[in-house]
Amino acid sequence: MVIDLSFYKGKRVFITGHTGFKGSWLCKILLKAGAIVTGYSLAPFAKPNLYELINIHSSILSIIGDIRNFSSLKKIIEITKPEIVFHMAAQPIVRTSYENPMYTYETNVLGTVNILESIRLTDSVKSFVNITTDKVYENKEFIWGYRENENLCGLDPYSNSKSCSELVTYSYRESFFKKQNTAAISTARSGNVIGGGDFAKDRIIPDCIRAVRNKKDILVRNENSIRPYQHVLDCLSGYLILATKQYEDKSLFQGSYNFGPNEGNYITTGDLVRLFCKSWGNIDFISKKDDGPHEASFLKLDCSKAKAVLNWYPRWGIQTALEKVVEFTKLFLNNEDVDACIDKQINEYFNI
Repeated sequence: MVIDLSFYKGKRVFITGHTGFKGSWLCKILLKAGAIVTGYSLAPFAKPNLYELINIHSSILSIIGDIRNFSSLKKIIEITKPEIVFHMAAQPIVRTSYENPMYTYETNVLGTVNILESIRLTDSVKSFVNITTDKVYENKEFIWGYRENENLCGLDPYSNSKSCSELVTYSYRESFFKKQNTAAISTARSGNVIGGGDFAKDRIIPDCIRAVRNKKDILVRNENSIRPYQHVLDCLSGYLILATKQYEDKSLFQGSYNFGPNEGNYITTGDLVRLFCKSWGNIDFISKKDDGPHEASFLKLDCSKAKAVLNWYPRWGIQTALEKVVEFTKLFLNNEDVDACIDKQINEYFNI
């Protein structure tokens, strides 16, 4: 698989949620490709955070705003006239969605309505990708992967709100973007991503890193749950390919796509942490019984469509992904240049 980033040179790209972990990585890739990037997002929650560590704000037009504020969002879309839009702004944590379901639905559902309505009212956008999650499916704990044509019905408020976001996107595409001269509209459903610079709470690898940093035991809940873990560059490469191809031919490529790891990378949370400990060296973890709210114990994606239609394939297996995380984190903990590390890893992945 060869990913040609030259398509993005000079393109006006708009990213919601650009201050987040995935958003910061996406900004960095697009800047290296020569895109003109505008970001719209709340200020980053985590301290520290990748957005500030690699100074994204100094190289793009960064607007700190709430995706729930339609008038503000619409105004920025009108001013910047983007050609390509990646919608990543979300409340992304399952446990937080149980604590604050109303905010989760407002952000994840109304936020999707607001960005799609803003695009509907401008004629500059040619390609729109709504990034949702692998958790949009009605999870029946099947041992085989879910395909894009299966039922959408997440159980917890986060997953369910993302299922709703998918339905909103479908309705807007069918209602307002059917004509050939309107924007191509797609959704991207990716697995659990890992990578350098993720400091979010209630995510397993960031939790491991915090424990190491604070010289505390690594506590793992739900050790036997199985998730589609992948490096952040694997799913971002899929989003970039999708946005490119549907920009060039809407009729052939718009739709919904799964972006997950290859077969051997569906592992238990316990095995993931064991691999992290091995990559780090001389650490171990403690399994802790979890009495928290429901989370699925088995989740798998079938990515045949993305491979066949987009010619997308994941490039880094779980072992390589964890080695890249450890490389970044050790530099960070030693107060060394993590921006150069991000550059290096992007260059390696995209063969720049």
